Amino acid sequence: MTVSEFFDPHALVDLPAEGAAPQLLFLLCHGVGGDASQLAPLAAALRAQYPQAAIVSLNGPERCDDPTAGPGWQWFSMLDRTPAVLAAEVERSLPGFVARVRAWARHFELDWPLVALAGYSQGAIMSLEAAQAEPQLVGRVIALSGAYAWLPQAAPQDVCVHLLHGMQDSVLPYQPIVTAARTLVGLGADVTADVLPEVGHAVDARLIDRAMEQLRTFVPGRLWREAVLLAAEQDRKAGS
Repeated sequence: MTVSEFFDPHALVDLPAEGAAPQLLFLLCHGVGGDASQLAPLAAALRAQYPQAAIVSLNGPERCDDPTAGPGWQWFSMLDRTPAVLAAEVERSLPGFVARVRAWARHFELDWPLVALAGYSQGAIMSLEAAQAEPQLVGRVIALSGAYAWLPQAAPQDVCVHLLHGMQDSVLPYQPIVTAARTLVGLGADVTADVLPEVGHAVDARLIDRAMEQLRTFVPGRLWREAVLLAAEQDRKAGS
């Protein structure tokens, strides 16, 4: 019996070697019509970079209802793609999505800053909106070829958001994600945005490589603020 069969039978679970307890949790979310195996290249990159992590690839909760999108699963219906209907579908799907994230975090006994969502396309939409809607859900979001259902009105507290997109994406054009990134910066969010030329709407190795680099090198503003406060306190004690 795999760990997922207890409450999430369609998930693909990759645990640290030799029975070590996970120190991080990455939850991977596929695009519309895909399945848990779609983000295998991202899972492999995360495994190489974070051997201490549990990497769980999820299936969407519904069979895809759009035959043109693929034979797999979906997080919400996209048969009607008018903005208002899509936003309502995302809102409908968020409670169940958030509950699954929290269930996996509880299973591995990891606090929310040690949990990350990584999504592609529709899975990226769900990941971004879940972090916006639910405080203290995850510490990071990696969004490949995604979008926001609504332009953010506030910065997600203590969440690092990594937006990665192809300039040649004809399914979800990159311009709205650039606008969202600029909005988040103005709101004081910890956000990175990379738009790569000659990349379309795909789980592209170049997007994954850039995501790994951002995960390695980006320092959250919260850590900078804590370091400044610590330095100030040490200066005060040295001068007293």
